[in-house]
Amino acid sequence: MSYQLSIEPTRPADIPPEGTILALGREVLESTKSWKAGKTYAKGTVQTLSRAKRSGDGAAWHSRLSKHTKEDATFDEFWSKLGINKAENEKEFISAIKKVTLVKRISDTQSIWTMYYTFPPPVSPRVFTVLQTIHLDESSPRTGMVVSIPVDLSGLGDEELANLEEKGTKGRYVSVERLVELEDGKVEWQMATSSTPGGSIPSFIAESSMAGQISADVPHFLKWFHTVRNQGT
Repeated sequence: MSYQLSIEPTRPADIPPEGTILALGREVLESTKSWKAGKTYAKGTVQTLSRAKRSGDGAAWHSRLSKHTKEDATFDEFWSKLGINKAENEKEFISAIKKVTLVKRISDTQSIWTMYYTFPPPVSPRVFTVLQTIHLDESSPRTGMVVSIPVDLSGLGDEELANLEEKGTKGRYVSVERLVELEDGKVEWQMATSSTPGGSIPSFIAESSMAGQISADVPHFLKWFHTVRNQGT
């Protein structure tokens, strides 16, 4: 059976080759050119797109696209926060993330992380565990990618890793995030994701809020980044 990016989790022993994960991530982003355009957010600076659930998908896909000047952040600055220590940095600008834990570092470019989210009642806490594959292409145009795929730690032999997960309802997401340094010095930031919150939340409720949620990450990131931009310089 060939692997595809979806919310179906993989066990640590069955993680696909790094090159396969990156190639599938590029395919997803390329396919967004034919997705349905949705609303724009953040004063028209963030465009959303979506693709209905297809055979092999566990859920629908959603994407956002934005372009940024050096005043927002340079390519190196974006990559320093989104390509390095990504999970720990997301905890700083995504308020729902209360705890992130490194489960296993596989290599310099692959690691398993678990993230603990809390939400207003009556929604119970959620736990998302993913493998992050990170790749930086220094040729022109410089391009950085982070592909996150869901990981299942409930199998035999993974007990020690599973002990690092917080207690909560298991959610799942797959995402592809890409930064491209454009010729004019601007940075294109694109992200595509498919997810399920798990538990008893109806899928149509979760899906209806996705565009707004993923778009909000852009201004949240920039607001946080500008508070730390000049620290240590």
